[in-house]
Amino acid sequence: MTYIDPERSAFDTFKSLPRDEPVEMLNLIRLRDKADYPDGRAATGAEAYAEYGRRSAPIFQRVGGRIVWRGEPRLVLIGPADELWDIAFVAHYPAAAAFLEMVTDPLYQADAVPHRRAAVSDSRLIRHAPSTGENRFG
Repeated sequence: MTYIDPERSAFDTFKSLPRDEPVEMLNLIRLRDKADYPDGRAATGAEAYAEYGRRSAPIFQRVGGRIVWRGEPRLVLIGPADELWDIAFVAHYPAAAAFLEMVTDPLYQADAVPHRRAAVSDSRLIRHAPSTGENRFG
């Protein structure tokens, strides 16, 4: 099973959690080799995702979002070997309400999301509360 957009129940649960607390969203993205645009335009998944990034960046920045970590996935050491990801990053939002503002913005929906849908073959988006605890395991 693949995941591109949130399930309604998961989005409803997200909205039911506190909206005034900062959130950090772990993004794991697997790209299509060839983008899947409804109009059939030619692009790679990487090109379509880059276009998504260009179009979403002003809205992401306007709501106070920033990338706090980005990595280049290389190997799944623990977990399903077929869960290889092309892109991994953590996006910080000053409040969950800021994330909701971004994803419900009409310009984001109309101008950016179609490129994400064309680019992504599978993804994970996991909400975290930023931790200020000690730098240790457990």
